[in-house]
Amino acid sequence: MPVPLGRAFPVARRLRLLLSAFGPRARTVSVRGSPHGETLTIGDVSYTIRPPQNPEYVPIGYWQEPVSQTALAHVRWLLQKELLGQDAFLIGQPGPLRRTIVMQFLELTRREVEFVTLSRDTTETELKQRREICAGTATYVDQCAVRAAVHGRVLLLDGVERAERNVLPVLNNLLENREATLDDGRHLIAPHRYDQLLHEHGQAELNAWKAVRVSENFRVIALGLPVPRYHGNPLDPPLRSRFLARHVPSPPFKDQLEKLYATAPSVPAESLSQLLAFATAINSKEGKSLNLPDFPTDSLTAASLLLAQQPGQPLRPIIERLYPYKAMLPSQDCSTVEHLLERFEIHQPHDVSWEIRGLEFEKDCEGSRQAQVMACVAGTDVNFKVPAGGQVTGSSGRFVCTADLSRLLTQMIQSHAVGDLCLIGPKGSGKTLIAREFAAILRYRVETLTLYQDMSGRELLQQRCTDSAGDSGWRPSALVLAAMAGDLLLLDGVHRLHPATLALLHRLVQDRELSLPDGSRLLQADRYQALKVQMGLTDEQLLQSGITPIHPSFRILALAEPLAPGTSLGSQGAMGPPWLSEELLPVFLFHSVPSHGPKQQREIIERLVPDTPKDSLSHLLQLSHQLIQATDSTTQSLAGLLSTRQLVRLARRLACYGDSLHALVQRACLSRFLPSPARAALDKALDDCGIVAAEEGQTKDRDEVMCEVNDGVLKIGSVSFPVRDSDIKSKVPDTLFYDNPQHLKVMEEMLKDFMLGEHLLLVGNQGVGKNKVVDRFLHLLNHPREYVQLHRDTTVQSLTLQPGVRDGVIVYDDSPLVCAVLNGRVLVVDEADKAPTHVTCVLRGLVEGGEVTLADGRRIVPDKAQVGGRPGVIVAHPDFRMIVLANRPGFPFLGNDFFSAMGGVFACHAVDNPSADAERMMLARYGPNVPPAALQSLVQAFAELRSLASHGQLAYPYSIREAVSIVRHMQVFPNDGLTVAARGVFDFDSFGGSASELLQRTLHNHGLALGSRTPSMRLALQLPLPAARLIGYWSRSTNGNESDLHNVSCEVEHQPIIIKGPVSLPLHTVELSRESERAMEFTEQKESWDLGIEPTDLPCDVYSGPDGTVWVATCNPVVVYALHGASLTCLDLGTSLGAWLRTASIRPLVSLAPLSAPLQGQAVLHEQQSNMLLLLNLGSGEVCQLVLPSNNAGTSRTHRSSWWGGQTAETVYRMARNFSKDNWLVVYREGGKRLDIVEVEKGNLHSVFLPFPVAAVFLTSTNHWLLIENGNNRKYSLDWADSESNMSFASCQLQPLHEESLSVGFGLSTAPDGCIPGGISAMPISSETLSTALQQSQTCPAHLLAQPSSFATAVLGYPETKPPYQVQIWPRETSLPFRNQSFCSPVAFLPNCGQIVRALPAKQVPLDLFHSQGEKSMRHSGYLEVTDLGTQTVKYIGVPNPAEDHPYSGWLARLSEAGFLLAEMVDGTGVVTVDTDGRVRTWETETSSLQRSLSEWRTMAGAADDRPLQVTVQKDGAGGDVSGPKHGRRDPLNTPHVGGNTWAGGTGGRDTAGLGGIGGPYRLDAGHPVHQVGDADKAAVPEHVRQAAKEMAQKALKDRLRDIGMSPHDAQLYDRFSSAIRPQVQALRLILDGLQARGQERQWLRLQTDGELDEGRLVDGLLGEKAVFRRRGDKPPEPGSPPQQPKRVRLVADVSGSMYRFNGLDGRLERCLQSALLLMEAFHGYGDRIVYDICGHSGDSCDIELVSRNRIPSNDKERLDVLNTMYAHSQFCSSGDSTLPALHHAMSALARESEHWDERLVLLLSDANLARYGVPPEALAKALASEPTVYAAVLFLGSLGDQAQRLKRVLPAGQSYIAMDTKHIPGILQEIFSSAMLAS
Repeated sequence: MPVPLGRAFPVARRLRLLLSAFGPRARTVSVRGSPHGETLTIGDVSYTIRPPQNPEYVPIGYWQEPVSQTALAHVRWLLQKELLGQDAFLIGQPGPLRRTIVMQFLELTRREVEFVTLSRDTTETELKQRREICAGTATYVDQCAVRAAVHGRVLLLDGVERAERNVLPVLNNLLENREATLDDGRHLIAPHRYDQLLHEHGQAELNAWKAVRVSENFRVIALGLPVPRYHGNPLDPPLRSRFLARHVPSPPFKDQLEKLYATAPSVPAESLSQLLAFATAINSKEGKSLNLPDFPTDSLTAASLLLAQQPGQPLRPIIERLYPYKAMLPSQDCSTVEHLLERFEIHQPHDVSWEIRGLEFEKDCEGSRQAQVMACVAGTDVNFKVPAGGQVTGSSGRFVCTADLSRLLTQMIQSHAVGDLCLIGPKGSGKTLIAREFAAILRYRVETLTLYQDMSGRELLQQRCTDSAGDSGWRPSALVLAAMAGDLLLLDGVHRLHPATLALLHRLVQDRELSLPDGSRLLQADRYQALKVQMGLTDEQLLQSGITPIHPSFRILALAEPLAPGTSLGSQGAMGPPWLSEELLPVFLFHSVPSHGPKQQREIIERLVPDTPKDSLSHLLQLSHQLIQATDSTTQSLAGLLSTRQLVRLARRLACYGDSLHALVQRACLSRFLPSPARAALDKALDDCGIVAAEEGQTKDRDEVMCEVNDGVLKIGSVSFPVRDSDIKSKVPDTLFYDNPQHLKVMEEMLKDFMLGEHLLLVGNQGVGKNKVVDRFLHLLNHPREYVQLHRDTTVQSLTLQPGVRDGVIVYDDSPLVCAVLNGRVLVVDEADKAPTHVTCVLRGLVEGGEVTLADGRRIVPDKAQVGGRPGVIVAHPDFRMIVLANRPGFPFLGNDFFSAMGGVFACHAVDNPSADAERMMLARYGPNVPPAALQSLVQAFAELRSLASHGQLAYPYSIREAVSIVRHMQVFPNDGLTVAARGVFDFDSFGGSASELLQRTLHNHGLALGSRTPSMRLALQLPLPAARLIGYWSRSTNGNESDLHNVSCEVEHQPIIIKGPVSLPLHTVELSRESERAMEFTEQKESWDLGIEPTDLPCDVYSGPDGTVWVATCNPVVVYALHGASLTCLDLGTSLGAWLRTASIRPLVSLAPLSAPLQGQAVLHEQQSNMLLLLNLGSGEVCQLVLPSNNAGTSRTHRSSWWGGQTAETVYRMARNFSKDNWLVVYREGGKRLDIVEVEKGNLHSVFLPFPVAAVFLTSTNHWLLIENGNNRKYSLDWADSESNMSFASCQLQPLHEESLSVGFGLSTAPDGCIPGGISAMPISSETLSTALQQSQTCPAHLLAQPSSFATAVLGYPETKPPYQVQIWPRETSLPFRNQSFCSPVAFLPNCGQIVRALPAKQVPLDLFHSQGEKSMRHSGYLEVTDLGTQTVKYIGVPNPAEDHPYSGWLARLSEAGFLLAEMVDGTGVVTVDTDGRVRTWETETSSLQRSLSEWRTMAGAADDRPLQVTVQKDGAGGDVSGPKHGRRDPLNTPHVGGNTWAGGTGGRDTAGLGGIGGPYRLDAGHPVHQVGDADKAAVPEHVRQAAKEMAQKALKDRLRDIGMSPHDAQLYDRFSSAIRPQVQALRLILDGLQARGQERQWLRLQTDGELDEGRLVDGLLGEKAVFRRRGDKPPEPGSPPQQPKRVRLVADVSGSMYRFNGLDGRLERCLQSALLLMEAFHGYGDRIVYDICGHSGDSCDIELVSRNRIPSNDKERLDVLNTMYAHSQFCSSGDSTLPALHHAMSALARESEHWDERLVLLLSDANLARYGVPPEALAKALASEPTVYAAVLFLGSLGDQAQRLKRVLPAGQSYIAMDTKHIPGILQEIFSSAMLAS
């Protein structure tokens, strides 16, 4: 962007023209003697100089000739105010100029000064009087204002804008009338008034009155900044009126240029002119219009001195040290500055080499230490002198000097010659190491001062203390000690300190002068020597006067982190203005730590960890570089987690233990607790860099981690460590701990880091066992610990020392932290996230640098080499370690993000809830007598609850701690049952509304019957079976009929299977919610799952695979579902199947045959009309076609019609799949003469040619098949010569089976033809079951047949024994209706228990036999008829109706008249059914299994105990009986009412409208706390009262609807949408409550007159000060800061025609409406936190206003109008897509809004059908990042195929989501909020 600075012409010529234009009128200064003293004259103003009474208070060394005319003009003005007796106020830009002018004036006039640097911690006592204890007596000591008034000095107040309100007004009377009343009883009186009273009353009487004369020479000069141009408090009007102001602008261009020429005459004038011209342009009016911060022109002198060291060096690096624009400005402003630099021909230099060749140290006679530096800059030798220390220390072994760091150190040493430094770098970039290397090079001893947010200005300089006699005193801080000793002061954490507190150092840095709280002063060395010579005093005399010299070698090196992205100098954060402000720019010379590229990082790591594997290191560095170079904010936020420090730590783990790099990175980033967008971005980056997780086989061997202690050595897994010999057993933790694999793995990783000397950080949810893991870990090591638990009230002082008062003396007791450091123990810091991060920063200094300063003046250092002869130094024990425990960041934990602030200095470990198996093992140890089934249910329930919590649907993340509590209760009180025991955990959530309903529903799904209804048992009535009857025999002998076949060998043809494909299709895997059907009552139905099929889908097959997977196929379109546990995998063949068939007219009817190992997870799909076989791989999504010869025979398909049409298809193929578990199956055509045996695993096809057309094939065993001839239903046995264990299908024989009835006799051939059986069991029933059923001993096996005339038919001995075979039946009174086999009722055989289960419609069931059981036929779509031969009973189990009527339910009746399909379970204990709506149900029918389940269920529900309980006090639930509903009286005062049966709007009462009571007509909220009556009281309300209340509520509802213009139909329509999202609304409001609670957290307010005693002001409390307390309160906003702003959200909804068009396909428009309603309802009432609007986009427009932010819908009617508008628009709008324009418009509109929003979010709702309109994903990704101040995310609500998934893979992580169900939207919004905060 061009800068409007006039025409661009050569800089030098322009500057010469400017210089010639300046020529102000000169003023002169003269001093001449007179009898009354010296007279000072400036221009026309003269002043008589009076000799000072205390010359040491007169400034010295400030007046240096020549003085510019501009400065003389300001001094002359001050001289005028002095003569007039007026107080002055100098106002101007930040910098030392105003202070220097005042000091020059005071030095010139020989005036004594009392200097006060104001801060936000300044109080009245620091201005007027302070108490001290002397000889046991409290005395008052005058402070600066009183001393100045009494002794006639000038009171100089520096930084008036920094003082808090109502502090300086205490001086108002002193300023106006020169009067004040002091705390010690004295009265300051104006001089003329005092002289008058002295004349009238005399000195003695005035002394008795304690009157004190104010000197007529007393003056006040204040220095301040203009507010609101800068941060601070504006002047109080009464205070302002007492001053006269003068604006002190920056000196004119000419004056500054002349000063620079004089300072650095060797520097080319061109360079100085360019430097000054750039600074002037920045500070010009045009520059200010660009919102650029002021350039610190006062620092130009330092820049000229730097240039003088090497005149030819480039200007831009020098400017960046003065004006670090890259560290404090956003990118667009940086571009402006760089453009301006180019305009002034200040170009970016090429890579300039900087190298130190050597140093020579010297010391002069005055003790000043210097070093002669020999350096090489850009190939030129440069020599210059710099201050140096006197302590020889070696370089740190951890520092690796790369080329970039060498350049940085050289530049720092160059800047060190002219001023103090500030080193800026992100966390983990090595700032501390660089600083210590810098100190080592210059032989400095380092004094470290760790800064924190609530550090007061007084603590920065001095601390109150008492001596052994109890007298009060002051202890110097590390800053003062370093200044006096000439050390290097390391200010660690400047960014944490409030700028108003940091301002106390401005005078020290700029003037090398400082006034301390005890009244003493630090003075620059040369000024000190001049004062010493001028006054002729010794050092001791000056020390007694409170003056101490600052050592000339003293320097300050500040360490800070750069401003957060999005922060500017004009912004105001929650903790104050940015630290890098215009006030701080003139203080330091700034250097930035260079970012390390892969090459530099490799050099550092290889030097520090030479054994790092090369390949792993390359992958790691590639990952780090990729994260840094990422363009999306989510991925960029991860770069800070892999700092150089962290990379070195990972390299050490790789070198020492060879760990998995993938696991190390995941652990270092705590990916388990990252928001899902960030976690996905990290996973993608890992994949891109080739960092993959270890193979399952490699990690399986490590699942079993063993822990043992042998011969004093602890071994956990593969890591060994010697056990410590501790003599303090009381400090060694010993806790109850049961080993489990997951916790042992965590301890193994902890031990690895512990051996490497790392400090540990454990992060996890509450109750996951963090404390137990640590205690067990230390117990195994026999290592003593110190324990400290942090909380919100923890302070830095309480963390390090415990202050107290004993006998009037303040003493400090060592805190656990100090004890651990001294004795080499482990410090366990618990709940670290509860303390403010600025408090826990003291831990960072201890862990990172090994140093921390204690409140009593002692300091902890890491080794003896850093003691340096200093007293009070504690050397940390080498065995000291720290283990910090913190809850994971984010909702619902409202603590501070400890990991984000300090995780980089710790070795981090995530502690999660144990895996299901580990958790079950652990719970079994706590409850050895608790039934395993109860433990299993508990574990599964908690796993699902945690999943719901992680997705934002529940607020509380249930942990292992609660599960242990439940199990312990059951162990002691087993009769209570699991449900009763669990109430102690879940009753917290009893009143959670929809969240409570979700919780109860989830628990019910796992058998925990939480609710008001008592669990009961309801099993189907068992009816007796009729007695078995022998009806005949099956025989293999011939009856002589020539037409019969006898022992015919069939031709078998062998060939390989022709395979086409594979074709890859998209797979969809989701986790289904398991619904237990036995929570509230015990029935045969165990559990159910909803597959979520579309309304048009029609289930046509269900089968249970060998591994227990339930396979379901639908046929409209063809979709295959595989349900394993709760995991559902879906493969859509809807479009692909038509391509295979090459016709669009066919309506496929399919069946499935699941396979087993080695083809586990695969299945064969058979289409019955085309005889097509597809091999489906649901692991990879690959589909192959198995081509059969019958498919290539050219069979005519012209007459093939729909199978559900009016006519039956002519050609029907069948698949016999009984032995698909052996990976082979049989395919045949009804009426055909060929059987195709398909060996899928071997790839072989065996075709058997028959002499007759076949109607059905039943595989009774692997080598004996039952065939039914088509037309006459004759039976044949097809016998293979192979054994069952080795089938090769080489040859077979066909033998007829003759049916002979008893009426004809054995051996006759006149038996009637039988019908086709409905099925035959593939496995025989046991002889025991058969003996019981026949009531006679049987030894032969028997196969069961399903025939319509009997409950069961058993063929004894077939085919295992020799004929004849008995046929036994259990006859029916009425035969079932019979149709051909194509449409028979489904049947399942359970041969293990001798059961046959049929699916029957209600009309075929004898309902009258069990009406007494309360069965209602209308509740059931059909029945399961369970014929149990073992118990000789039959029972009918009702199958519930589907949730919705299926539009094609009549079609399913062609497959099953009962309305559902069934298949036997693989375990043989029951069956599985599937309804028309895709509801899969499992049923337990086997008797012994039912009995076991009933016993377990009773354990879950608890044993019934009807014994009466003894009570001593009986409390009536609601305070009386209910009589009848009424509205109640209205209280005009709206007083809270609890009970009473009188008032409307009360709580916990009866009859009246209110909340929480019973018997009232409807709810009425009056805004009071709710008192809830119990469920028992609610249940006791009589039915007539309930009915009356219901009628009254309905009437009130009609009145309410009439008031808002809403008809009952509208209310019903609205409730349809609202009820569907009610749980999601509750979940989202919980998230918003969490955000609001975090923002309302109170903070410590200091200097209070009541509350808790502040341990930092104990001495002040002893002295009687009042403001020595602190209390929690709402912190007032920083001066000038805008109020806390809400988040700005715009919902851009897709209301295009495609939403309406495809709504019937996937419900996308309905989801869009639900999403809009979800936001409207959830955001209602949060106007102070969320400001939202809704607009739509379609083919008509990109900005359709639906909800304006100024007209938010306030009731149901208005919200329904919005939904109707959206629906109508999508129906009638033009086709087309405006997604991109709508997104651009929404983002630009929010970016243009002038309000200061907390965050700006755009949520785009759209379908994924963008390719149809030519919208490429790259364009959408670019649009999402088009506005840097707006965070945008897109939610895809509809998708054809995998469109949405493909788009999500391309779009930036964290900015695209798929919401095919509205229940996921609250969790998505939570992730969006988290991602937006990460991005900012």
